[in-house]
Amino acid sequence: MVQRRSLIALSAMGIATPAVLRAQGSWPDRPIRLIVPWAPGGSTDTIARLFQPRLAQVLGQPVVIENRGGASGAIGAAEAARAPADGSTWMFQYDNEGPNQTLMRLTYRTLEAFAPVSLVATGPLAMVCHSSTPFRTFRDVVDAAKREPDRYNYATSGAGGLAHIATTLLQQQNGFKLTHVPYRGGGPAVTAAVANEVPLFMTNVVIVSQHIRNGTLRPLGVTTRTESRHVPGTPSFAQQGFGDFEAPTWWAMFGRAGTPQPIMDRMHAALTQVLREPEVKARIEEQGCDIQATDGETCRRFVANEIERWGQVIRDNGIRADS
Repeated sequence: MVQRRSLIALSAMGIATPAVLRAQGSWPDRPIRLIVPWAPGGSTDTIARLFQPRLAQVLGQPVVIENRGGASGAIGAAEAARAPADGSTWMFQYDNEGPNQTLMRLTYRTLEAFAPVSLVATGPLAMVCHSSTPFRTFRDVVDAAKREPDRYNYATSGAGGLAHIATTLLQQQNGFKLTHVPYRGGGPAVTAAVANEVPLFMTNVVIVSQHIRNGTLRPLGVTTRTESRHVPGTPSFAQQGFGDFEAPTWWAMFGRAGTPQPIMDRMHAALTQVLREPEVKARIEEQGCDIQATDGETCRRFVANEIERWGQVIRDNGIRADS
């Protein structure tokens, strides 16, 4: 009885019992669920599927991607936040996770519900247009929008996402007006842009790189401080005279808060190994982003800064998720 009480007390203090230690030591002992809170075909799904096969091999268990799109990534994130903290469920999320904390009434708070594993990659957002449009530079867009406010539509992967907020800020700082057309994820948005259903599209480069290369979509500006190697020959908005404007996009891996540290460490080691393998790294970066593969604390600080930075922009400018 004394021994039993001691084990219960140790468990309550967060000190693992031998049974728990054995369970942690055998992880993973079943298929791993990887929630991607976006529709198939978007950048988050694309990147996840590039590292998924090797991650499964390194971990020795299938890694099953579950696309749970909707509400700018919030529906899938809420599902991941309800999962047990046992290493069975992980989330691979996009930059919308930052703005969502201010824009939406969520059932969770990112840095309370989740334990960051790694900042996986960062890259530029780009404003692109269909090749049939007359626009050759972003200045052409601004001049046209000033002449005829609200005539020109631009697409994003969802209302309230970073692409939407960044474009809103760009408009407010420079005195022009475009009409926002949100889609249910990057996949549907790029399909509409390629079909010329909408003339402009603010997006990460990952899902439009092939369409830029084949000439279907024309890049007009990027949100990095200077020109990006992923969109050569396209100056940044700052370089085109639109203020000190910068809004990089990002992707990160999260586990549930409270997941035992040995499991977190194992996932981090496996993911880092995979992301640094030359073939995987090259395949992801050729899509239009740069591998980061950080430690969990660096990822936590980065995400906390994004939440605060874009939260302030949202509050200052009255941006709404339905605007």
